[in-house]
Amino acid sequence: MPNGNPETVQTVIETRGVTKRFGNRLVLKGIDLTVRRGELAVLFGPNGAGKTTLLRILATIMNPTAGTITIDGFSAKDDAGVIRRKIGVVSHLTFLYNDLTIRENLDFYARMYDVPQRKERIQETVEMVGMGARLNDRVGTLSRGMQQRVAIARAVLHQPEILLFDEPETGLDQRIISVLWDNLRYEKGVKRTIVLTTHDLDRGLELGERFLVLSRGTVVYDNVRAQVDTSLLRQTYEQWAGVAI
Repeated sequence: MPNGNPETVQTVIETRGVTKRFGNRLVLKGIDLTVRRGELAVLFGPNGAGKTTLLRILATIMNPTAGTITIDGFSAKDDAGVIRRKIGVVSHLTFLYNDLTIRENLDFYARMYDVPQRKERIQETVEMVGMGARLNDRVGTLSRGMQQRVAIARAVLHQPEILLFDEPETGLDQRIISVLWDNLRYEKGVKRTIVLTTHDLDRGLELGERFLVLSRGTVVYDNVRAQVDTSLLRQTYEQWAGVAI
């Protein structure tokens, strides 16, 4: 049975003391994170800071070495299957099958998530990312940027309550990046809970409601929009921008 009651939970994402070790390398060092329902949290940080590792743990793709993760009232340790139906993930991995067409990939995921009116929803999502004319192309024949577009369509296909975007603009041209950010504005408008990692400080500041800076596996800045000193946030980000683990 689930460990929480999602209907009454206002804190949708919560981590306590999350660490991750790869051999002798400690990548995450006791991460405490809270994201409220409908909040868009932006996570900044240099390459190697641990952002991707943290999002993979939140997505239940990877287990932490220590610590606890609760998503919408459910334990990531005990209820990973329930959590996966509630989230959409865009990461450096597309989670697409190269031998299948775009249509076949999205139909597979639509069936997995019991998406109603699958045909119409698939068409809607591919049009959103500018891939409507390529539905019958095999994913393996697409460029990296095009695959990333399809991955975004896959992530939002089932209209999940929670979206995890790990540098989703990677490999995209400027036109599709604009489409991506427009989609994020839409998802924010309908009050989905979103965690976004990005190197684009200006766009992140424009969209976000909570801002964090991660460096060397530690949260070095965490504040909500109403209390943010933009100059201090920029200074903190720039201070750690050239630092890797």
